[in-house]
Amino acid sequence: MSTKRNRSLSSSRVAFYALTLSVLTACGGQGGMKMGDDEFAVEAVSATSSNQSTQYPATIKGLQDIEIRPQVSGFIVKLCVDEGATVHKGQALFQIDPTQYKAAYDQAKASVASAKANLETVTSTEANKKMLHEQKIISDFEYQTAVNNLLSAKASLAQAEAAYAAAKQNLGFCTVTSPSDGVIGTFPYRVGALVSPSVAEPLTTVSQIGDMYVYFSMTEKQLLELTRAGGTLKEQLEKMPAVKLQLADGTMYSEEGKIDAVSGVIDQTTGSVSMRAIFPNKQNVLRSGGMANVVFPYTMSDIILIPQTATQEIQDKKFVYVLQADSTIKHTEVQISNLNDGKNYIVTGGLKPGDKIVIEGVQTLTDGQKIKPITPAEKEAKYKKALQDQKDGNIQTAFN
Repeated sequence: MSTKRNRSLSSSRVAFYALTLSVLTACGGQGGMKMGDDEFAVEAVSATSSNQSTQYPATIKGLQDIEIRPQVSGFIVKLCVDEGATVHKGQALFQIDPTQYKAAYDQAKASVASAKANLETVTSTEANKKMLHEQKIISDFEYQTAVNNLLSAKASLAQAEAAYAAAKQNLGFCTVTSPSDGVIGTFPYRVGALVSPSVAEPLTTVSQIGDMYVYFSMTEKQLLELTRAGGTLKEQLEKMPAVKLQLADGTMYSEEGKIDAVSGVIDQTTGSVSMRAIFPNKQNVLRSGGMANVVFPYTMSDIILIPQTATQEIQDKKFVYVLQADSTIKHTEVQISNLNDGKNYIVTGGLKPGDKIVIEGVQTLTDGQKIKPITPAEKEAKYKKALQDQKDGNIQTAFN
């Protein structure tokens, strides 16, 4: 008997809890819970400012991307660095077979020595001839011949020294060095490849990446909005805000950049203007040839922000319910900006500061309906009380 009674009580409790659960489910969360049949949260809108940003696709380049090309012909016999290595100015990059250039250098060096020796001999001869000529022992012709031989010997020495300098330079060109500090690119030619000054591709590229240039474009209209204040181009560039960089993996680069150049010519085909920003690259995170997005911040003044939950969308148009003086609501179209933060819309038309709009339950409202407006604070207080009543088991008062 006792067992049956306990089972009956348990069944009643289960039914009670099931009823409670169904009521909670029907009421839903805070957004769907009504504080009363005609009570809706209303909020006055006001003019404010908002920090926004827009993005432009960009290409990253080094301050200098220097093509390394051979200045002599020959086979590559050694790669002195690896691809992607950081190099310094004057550091050896490639070694071209120096055999023929070493032979030409030695020959030119010997020719200089020979020319110097011949010049010394001819100089002594000219001095001796001059003394004899002054004593009327030899003729003018014989002395002039000695003078001409001296001039010829000096010219031969100059010619030999020029050939020596060229041979020395060519021998030096066999070791290809970096013209600046930077990072090495790829190697299209390896050990054993025959290269010359006329090869189609450079041996590699050295990119200066201590600072990086980031190139992007914006429309002529956007540029005018930035530069409308007037002044020289230098003054306009100084007034432009710092920009950020979104990398290819979606992360934001830690350093801010500065716009330092604007093209003076508008692309007639696209109506855009090329711009350049410079970013520090101390950690060598940025690489020449990479892609990114320049994030350009700006502030919108005298705008109205409304929560997205306060709007209805009908045929790609946005509407809100504006509270009237007699507590009725008017279905009002608003114009919004394409920019939003995922929670709020930027209203560009249809509302004015001081207007009161319904911010909850707009899907259940109709134009001209009379409501009892409450503040968001009152709504929050009633919601918390209802939750407490549910927790305490006061089902009758929880949903009043």
